[in-house]
Amino acid sequence: MPTAREVLLDAALAALAHRPWSAVRMADLAAAARVSRQTLYNEFGSKEGLARALVRREADTYLQGVRKLLAAPGPPARTLAVLAEWIVARAAARPVLRALLTGAWDARLPAPRPARPGARPAAVPAQRRADAGPPAPGELVAAAAACADESWAVGCELAVRIALSHVVAPPVPGGGTAGGVRSAGAQCAGAQCAEPESWSPITPAITRVIETILRVETTSPRKIMP
Repeated sequence: MPTAREVLLDAALAALAHRPWSAVRMADLAAAARVSRQTLYNEFGSKEGLARALVRREADTYLQGVRKLLAAPGPPARTLAVLAEWIVARAAARPVLRALLTGAWDARLPAPRPARPGARPAAVPAQRRADAGPPAPGELVAAAAACADESWAVGCELAVRIALSHVVAPPVPGGGTAGGVRSAGAQCAGAQCAEPESWSPITPAITRVIETILRVETTSPRKIMP
């Protein structure tokens, strides 16, 4: 059964599908989650604390998905191709994650500022972690690479960076993206979409790039990319 904290975070994320963060009211979130406003403030401290918790959960959920995909059995090249396309699809469907991965925050989203220096620590342990502030895009890339087997960690980092280049690239008219990977977010009406259950194979060109990366990484004595 979801905790009050999770229900409140879900309510905040759902609210972002219809209005900018500046227009989201704490009283409305408490009512949507069927909890008191006091419970809301006990969990997050303030609206800024709620914003930090929302962003922190998005980063954690993303890294959990990365770990799950990298742990799946199969050839590393195929695993990394699947990971790259999953990142593109998930970022297209989740604006907060897209901002985390690219560092491009807009006015509709919560501002990812850490708690003020010297502020009293939150009573809830999960909130203390969130109050430290969100990870930077480079930290998320490094964290994803750290989830891979050491023998192809460099290849994993480059596969993630390839995926992020697709996230950053503007869409091509007609429903695709600049790199030829169909965006899962193209059919989403709101700011939040369900995670796709499966993904079409990534473009052959990207698969060849990943296979080349892995060949160079595993055959070069010093693992220096050309």
